[in-house]
Amino acid sequence: MSIVAIVIVILGIWLAFKAVGMIVRLLIWAVVLGAIYWLAAPYLGLPMPG
Repeated sequence: MSIVAIVIVILGIWLAFKAVGMIVRLLIWAVVLGAIYWLAAPYLGLPMPG
């Protein structure tokens, strides 16, 4: 393999890890916001999830 190919492979792996980290952060935020809604809905008169 040439140097360019090795650099492209390393860059692709690095970007894949960054994308997975971003997806995990988005999922954590979705869970946090869902929990806040689930806890606050009865007090605010909003429909309960589920």
